[in-house]
Amino acid sequence: MDDHRQDGMEGQEGQEGLQRQEGQEGQAGEDAGTPQAAAELKAILEALIFASPEPLTPKAIFKLLASEPKEDVLLALDALKREYEGRGGLQLVEIAGGYQIVTRPDLHEWVRRLFHERTTQKLTVQSLETLAVIAYRQPVTSAEISGIRGVDTGGVINTLLERHLVKIAGRKQVVGRPFLYATTKEFLIRFGLNDLADLPKVEDMADALGLEAPILVERQPADEQLPLDES
Repeated sequence: MDDHRQDGMEGQEGQEGLQRQEGQEGQAGEDAGTPQAAAELKAILEALIFASPEPLTPKAIFKLLASEPKEDVLLALDALKREYEGRGGLQLVEIAGGYQIVTRPDLHEWVRRLFHERTTQKLTVQSLETLAVIAYRQPVTSAEISGIRGVDTGGVINTLLERHLVKIAGRKQVVGRPFLYATTKEFLIRFGLNDLADLPKVEDMADALGLEAPILVERQPADEQLPLDES
């Protein structure tokens, strides 16, 4: 009789323990969907994007927040975007395939005063012209750029390489196998572009730089490009 009573008590305790565990798990699940939890997730996202030295891509965000449901992360990101639309000096933008918190463009002059930016750090007209040719015609060789601009551009290209605005993308399949140049992720970041599709209309860029629009958009056939030979 005592054995039966003990077995019954143990069974009852086990059932109560299971119910408590299920209740705790259910409560945790409910907590994850509460406004407080959503606000915390939004705050985490904001901190990650702000602290990242480069635009934080969706892939990186999902990896960092792997413990959170993807749907909740997307909702928090949308909420953060809406919140920044109404802020004063900062904005959340999509740049180079990722997200970044930056100052408003119309306030850049004030920010430059803080860092005492020198005029020598700005790109020259020659550099901008060369960069425009590369951006719209990439991949393109140094000789082709010089032919378009009518002047030697070797020194300008070196400056753009040093500033990581352009890169060597391969070699052209012609005699001498000259390097082919293309723009970089830093170029997208510097000019606030998400991808090359966000480039200004070629006509507007050509007018601003005094170049012919067809010259900017004429691209090289893909089969003329060779992979970069590190040797």
